[in-house]
Amino acid sequence: MEDVQETGTLTPPVDNVVTRSYQQEMLEASLLENIIVAQDTGSGKTHIAVLRMKIEYERQPHKVSWFLAPTVTLCEQQHVVISQAIAGPVGLVHGGLEPKQWTDPELWNAVIKNSRVIVSTPQVLLDALSHGFVSLGNQICLLVFDEAHHAAENHPMNCIMRDHYFSLPVRQPAMTSNHGPVREERPMVLGLTASPMFGGNVAEAFQNLEKNLDSVIRRPRRHLGNLADYVHRPTFRHVVYTQHKQYYTCHLDSPNLQVLKQVVGALDIEQDPYVLALREDLRKRPPGPERQRVDQKLSKVIHKKDSYTHRGLRNLEKTAHDICYDLGPWASDWFVQEAVDHGLKSVTPFNEVISPWQHKEKAYLIEHLSKIKSSLVSPDPETIDSRISNKVQALLRTLAEEKTRSESFNEPYSGLIFVTRRDAVLALFGILMCHPLTRDAFEIGTLVGASESSYRTAPLDITRKMDAKSQADTLTEFRSGDINLVVATAVAEEGLDIQACGNVIRWDIPSNMASWVQSRGRARRKRSSFVLMFEAEFDNGRIAEFEEQERRMEEMYNKERRRIAAETDQLQPGVDGEDTDTVFRVKSTGAVLTLSAAISHLNHFCSLLPATRHENYQALYDIDPPDMPEGWHSSVPRYDDILPYQGPFGCTLTLPKVIDAKLRVHVVKRVHLSKRSAYQHAAFQAYVALYEAGLLNDHLLPLMSVKERVLDEDEQLLLALIDKRSGFASVARQLNPWQPAEVQDSWWSADITIHGLPPLTLFAQVEVPTLNSDTLLNLYHPVKGPLTVTTSPAKLVKLPAEDGEAARYYTRRLFWTRVGPRMTWEHLDFAYLFMSYGDPNAAVWEGRREWCRSQNEDVDPGKVLSANAESFGKVYNYPTDITYVREGGSSGKAYRFVGWQFEKLSSEQEEELRTSRRYSRIEGLQVTYPLLVAEPLSNKVNLLLRRPVAKPGKYIFFIPKYSCIELCSSAECEYSYMLPSILRHLTVAMTAESLRRTLFTKAPGLANIPTSLLIPAITAPAANELLNYQRLESLGDAVLKFIVAVNLMARYPLWPEGYLTRRKDQTVNNGRLAKAATKVALYKWIIRTNFTPRKYTPLYLTQPTDVSRMDISLDEEPTAESEKPKNESEQLSTKMLADVVESLIGAAYIHGGFDLGIECARLFRLGLDLSGVRDNVEAILSRVEPSTGFSSRLGDVERMIGYTFERKLLLVEALTHASYHFDTETVSYERMEFLGDALLDMFVIDYLYHFAGRAFTPRDMHCFKAAMVNTYFLAYRCLQLSVEVDASMPMPSPGGRISLQHKTERIHLFQCLLHSSTVVLDEQRLSFKRFEKNSAEIEEALSVGKVFPWAALTRLQPPKFLSDMIESIIGAVFLDSSGNIETVRTLLRTLGIMDYLERVVQENVDVLHPVSRLGIWVSQQHKQIAYDYTEEKGNVVCTITVDGLEPVQAKAEKRGRVSQEEARFAAAEKAIAAWGVGAMWGSIKV
Repeated sequence: MEDVQETGTLTPPVDNVVTRSYQQEMLEASLLENIIVAQDTGSGKTHIAVLRMKIEYERQPHKVSWFLAPTVTLCEQQHVVISQAIAGPVGLVHGGLEPKQWTDPELWNAVIKNSRVIVSTPQVLLDALSHGFVSLGNQICLLVFDEAHHAAENHPMNCIMRDHYFSLPVRQPAMTSNHGPVREERPMVLGLTASPMFGGNVAEAFQNLEKNLDSVIRRPRRHLGNLADYVHRPTFRHVVYTQHKQYYTCHLDSPNLQVLKQVVGALDIEQDPYVLALREDLRKRPPGPERQRVDQKLSKVIHKKDSYTHRGLRNLEKTAHDICYDLGPWASDWFVQEAVDHGLKSVTPFNEVISPWQHKEKAYLIEHLSKIKSSLVSPDPETIDSRISNKVQALLRTLAEEKTRSESFNEPYSGLIFVTRRDAVLALFGILMCHPLTRDAFEIGTLVGASESSYRTAPLDITRKMDAKSQADTLTEFRSGDINLVVATAVAEEGLDIQACGNVIRWDIPSNMASWVQSRGRARRKRSSFVLMFEAEFDNGRIAEFEEQERRMEEMYNKERRRIAAETDQLQPGVDGEDTDTVFRVKSTGAVLTLSAAISHLNHFCSLLPATRHENYQALYDIDPPDMPEGWHSSVPRYDDILPYQGPFGCTLTLPKVIDAKLRVHVVKRVHLSKRSAYQHAAFQAYVALYEAGLLNDHLLPLMSVKERVLDEDEQLLLALIDKRSGFASVARQLNPWQPAEVQDSWWSADITIHGLPPLTLFAQVEVPTLNSDTLLNLYHPVKGPLTVTTSPAKLVKLPAEDGEAARYYTRRLFWTRVGPRMTWEHLDFAYLFMSYGDPNAAVWEGRREWCRSQNEDVDPGKVLSANAESFGKVYNYPTDITYVREGGSSGKAYRFVGWQFEKLSSEQEEELRTSRRYSRIEGLQVTYPLLVAEPLSNKVNLLLRRPVAKPGKYIFFIPKYSCIELCSSAECEYSYMLPSILRHLTVAMTAESLRRTLFTKAPGLANIPTSLLIPAITAPAANELLNYQRLESLGDAVLKFIVAVNLMARYPLWPEGYLTRRKDQTVNNGRLAKAATKVALYKWIIRTNFTPRKYTPLYLTQPTDVSRMDISLDEEPTAESEKPKNESEQLSTKMLADVVESLIGAAYIHGGFDLGIECARLFRLGLDLSGVRDNVEAILSRVEPSTGFSSRLGDVERMIGYTFERKLLLVEALTHASYHFDTETVSYERMEFLGDALLDMFVIDYLYHFAGRAFTPRDMHCFKAAMVNTYFLAYRCLQLSVEVDASMPMPSPGGRISLQHKTERIHLFQCLLHSSTVVLDEQRLSFKRFEKNSAEIEEALSVGKVFPWAALTRLQPPKFLSDMIESIIGAVFLDSSGNIETVRTLLRTLGIMDYLERVVQENVDVLHPVSRLGIWVSQQHKQIAYDYTEEKGNVVCTITVDGLEPVQAKAEKRGRVSQEEARFAAAEKAIAAWGVGAMWGSIKV
């Protein structure tokens, strides 16, 4: 890297902490070149980094400084320090924050944009760089390496430099500030360390570190004295001890250790359950790769005695022996006692769901732990003192001396004891807490690393029992003085902020130079001491070596040093000195794959494949040549002294069977110098192949790990439009189809005809659809009953001004009669006009209105549409052609006219009339004759909804003087009553036509969908119409999932099922569908306004000027207008948007099958280029290779299902379990099951939708489908399906002659599964036993029962692979029949699915799930329900509790998670019976 030339004097930033002169010297040096600051612990190296990062931010504000610390604890500590010192956001990213889930580049960009400094572990940055989420050259200006001595070999610090730094352009000279364009270049480097080396040759170590970090190691020179003022080197002391016991005989003084050794010595590896299980597994395995793996595993376990129990007890013995020698027999006795007790408590046979092998292994371990009859360890101080080692005695003396020395300076004692082993920390802590010399003299704590080892011997690891106090709490108490002595592992050596420590004792000699320097650096107080404990004649040379290395380091610091350019071979990752050019880069993102990362990347890929409890997907590595000779485990004699093979090595890597055969096996030749190199090359080859096959994205991440991104600009804009959290989108209001783009002089005219009424002519600015059989309009009149409304074809006419004015007046009169209070009289700009040219009574009523106007000269003559009944009757001789009368004035309530009452009422009736509500307030009321007789008028109801004819109402008498007559003909009154409903129907039909003429022009086939299908497809339930989209949505959902599934199968032949499922879910989820609907503005055509006649208001072409009397809610018909309304948008449920997309697909499917359904789906551009079902099937079949030599078992399956395969390979795939390793060419059944699942759902929903005579609701369809398409029912059918096969064998006859004995045997479908798993075999056997026990009950319930047998089916506890077989066979038959739907329908009948479905539907079987039924009932009772699970005597017990009711219990034999389901179902059924739920909730009624 070129030196950075500065052009001026940089003023150090002002800080709360005073910058010391040696810190300023190092800061200035770091501005000129990359350096590694080598200073003692406690000298303020982090402060130098803080100052440096501040300056770099001012110089390059568009980039960040990245601070790297090797551990999470150090990251958190340094983040606090940096955040307090730097004004501005400081980011923190480490493993505890799940950075591997940060698979979104925009998320990383936001973190970098919003931070001045980012603190992380090196692995986090390495991963981000390797996947192309962070650009080292464009986004980072400074790399700070804390504890920089780690930057060697394959440590992430070195990988960052080697794989990403050195490939960047060399950094150009920078000015004090640079606010210009961002350049891609190497960031500057600042390393921080107390010791630049671990050990070995000092000069070589310095040179390697400087090359790796492209830096120069620097230590203050000009101000070295100032450094000495602040860094206090401790006084070095050493304590020499002599162990009085030999290592190999020390155990004779430890009774517990002796018993342990006896138990371990008696172990026989051949009797270990793990070995026995492997032998049994090997016996069952056919020849093939999996048999070879089991053979190798068995030989290795026996050779190394590396089973669960043997390894655990052997490690326990070794640890106890080491403790006995190091700390004495009391400590080893205590340790063995604690470990055995802890093991017996932790390792129980039923503590988790495990396989039978593990269960036996744990029982075997318990058996041998129980044989260790340990003696109780006495806590008596004298006993402890007599049974501890000389080394412990020396430590006790040293602690007493150090405490006395500290107190002589009037300083409180604080000390650290560094111990190598975690278990030794615990044992030593126990001694110090009990020994009389220390228990009262010191407050003692422990500090160990947060080890999360996954060893199978973890139950014997008693260090997990140690005080649960966190590292932070221990350090806080140590700093405050509440603890003054800490026994710690190496976790306390490096970087942790441990201050005020006056004494450091090394219980074990440091393992390297860094450990020496850093542990010594913990003693940072004045007059501190550093004490080494070493065994006489053993450790002297090691101490001298450390001192010599430190002296040579001082010499190197004082030499003039210059940066050494990295060699070419250093810039590439090598493995064992080979393969310096094996790197794969993705140009578009900058993602990088190296050999060192290949195995971890591949493991991550496999971990994301959806696994089952029978198969944990992982890559299998078979080394070439094998480690052990084949069959060594059974050879006689057995040679234990097998010489290790020195290479070269090859490797065969096999990916899980869910991966296509073309990608599954990867072989590297026997040319690599080590096993690890061979493994890495195989993994590298496999990962590159997965990328090239499209199973990884351009960031080299599995597709399963990446959240779906919105790629195009339109969709990005929609992210702001659709708020996923609330589930609502802000959209424009529903389309008003009556509103023209521009008002014209010409009008569309159509005649409306209703039986018994004169024709009514409709005028509109837009074309009105013809009401025919497709758009049939029936009105359900409360008096006249059903009425059919028709319209003539619309024609364009000129409407003269005089006729237009007359039509507007006539229209106003029609609407005013019913909704006048919510209209503005002067506003005549209606969106639709009406005129009747054939009303025979029109002239009569116009004359009467003219008479009324002449009688009311002081009132606006235009507003006179009613007359006083008394005056009207006298003038016109009490006519009987009246339709409406009103009580009181013109705005009074309307009633239907019956006649005139001339006959006088009785005195009682007259009195009743005077005191009625209408007239009780009129003083001196005189009842005059004739009276008006009327009946209540039917409410303003939606005449589009079916209802019976209303019964005649009670007659009511009105006094004419106080009543009004509506001055309209009977035809006008009827039309005024029916027009709102007629216009609503026309509005809906016109909306559908608008959709057809606009959006559907992009897909011409959709334009032919009948209006009778289109209208319900776009009608939301909120509209309260007779039909809505819910049924079509259920059908469309199933159709869409199927067509997406078959498209994905064809388009991605190499994708495993998990990828297909993830992609399908991304395509059909509500969020995606809602975005698609919003992009095409589908919301405009969704009928969602609630039609309420009692609040009806006519539409206008322009906004009424006076709306003070209008009472219109947001959920009613919109007002037509020429300008945008004030509130031009509304919140619409994203689910509604998604539902309408699916309902339109359903409508298209009904009209034109899958082809039209796909055309409709294409219209919405769902992120997948959809093609026809036939084309996809042909594409899938084109990749099915012809094959022969199949097992006769396939013919048995074909007989069971009633179908003969043309392409047998499809059936083989449908029957192949992921554990099957004998056939390496066939993929397992998961892809086929993916297709079959979508097919089965679609067939069942299609059947239910078209079921004759019953329009099932979506809830009904869901309940029926849930009963027929679930793991339990399909598994039941899998267990039930069978066929008789010929099992004749030559056998000796009674006479002794050999002859063919005829015999048949029944083969079941589940037995035809191809697998290589003993676990699957056990599951099959147990499931069939449960089937035999419960099948009679289940069959009776399915055949004649009234309630679906949920609980009985659950008692089968079937593994999922049984139901998967059914679905995969369905998928295979569909493909082999070239997508023949009728063939699949026949198959479903053969499988029994359709027969059972027909029965439960036709006979109305109660299929509601008992848990669902109980939940609904509890909700209706406004109570809370609780399900609690306990275990007792090998059973799972489920207790259901509801407030105020007696709890109900049911139990099931414990066999894992499914046992809880069985107990829950059984308990729910018992609760339904006990609490009377069944009587309150019947079966599904449609």
